[in-house]
Amino acid sequence: MSRLRVEQTLGFAQLQDGGRFGVRHLGVTQGGALDWIAQHWANWLLGNPLDAGVIEIPLGGLTLKAEADGWLALTGADLDAQLDQQPLSPWQAFSVQAGQQLSFNSPRCGVRAYLAASGGFVASPVLGAIATVMREGLGGLHGEGKGLKPGDQLTYSAQPAVSQTMPPEAIPDYSSAVTLQLLLGAQSSQFSGASLFQLCNQSWTLDQRADRMGMRLTGPALRYQGKALISEGIPLGAVQVPPDGQPIILLNDRQTIGGYPRLGALTPLSLARLAQCAPGQPLRIQPISQQHARSEYLAQLARWES
Repeated sequence: MSRLRVEQTLGFAQLQDGGRFGVRHLGVTQGGALDWIAQHWANWLLGNPLDAGVIEIPLGGLTLKAEADGWLALTGADLDAQLDQQPLSPWQAFSVQAGQQLSFNSPRCGVRAYLAASGGFVASPVLGAIATVMREGLGGLHGEGKGLKPGDQLTYSAQPAVSQTMPPEAIPDYSSAVTLQLLLGAQSSQFSGASLFQLCNQSWTLDQRADRMGMRLTGPALRYQGKALISEGIPLGAVQVPPDGQPIILLNDRQTIGGYPRLGALTPLSLARLAQCAPGQPLRIQPISQQHARSEYLAQLARWES
């Protein structure tokens, strides 16, 4: 087995996998990698199961030391990663030797990087997953729902199943303009016509209040005209509108039920793109048909089958 030791961290880096399912009736949310596309590519580069455990690294500030030779893969945001103080570009698999230091610094493009290891990082599953959910105290390296801390040791297999190269056309451009695709539904028909027009025809800004539970948008106040709602289950990507009219996009660590009216939900591909947006990022919202959203999603999944 190979091993990495955590030397320094801001406290945000954490183990994530594909998420925790079949437990929402217990009030337990799913967790899992926010940018699931970057996570899947990191695992693909090493021939791992696509939902194998990785380190999600928001905003940098993480330093790791290799205690044995091994293979890793890095995708997602450019966090000015360095291996022994030499630049390390994302979207590649690479080898490390015992004693080498891997550091992640300030974001240069994107927000979250994903570090995969051959075979996936080892941790004991909690309710079927190692996904870290800090709010619920579940998952993670020690099963307590905590981020990585100095002194933690992460083990993984010494040899990868394969070492693959990223298709250049599959590498996303996180500096490009952001358009999030929305499947209208739920209570969308009970918003004013003017609000629906503003939703899709004006720019929004990602608020400072953004975390793994949800991200708030600021822009024109949307007006709900329907009756008060009874709390109901909330899917991933649901766009809730509280009384102040500013939408909240609910993410992997969301609560399981809620009573605010919902416009619908973002597509899986848009959720991955949103995960790489920083507060202050301008973005637009575009409605999409269910058929088109499904087609794009299946096309993305097909990339990993070839």
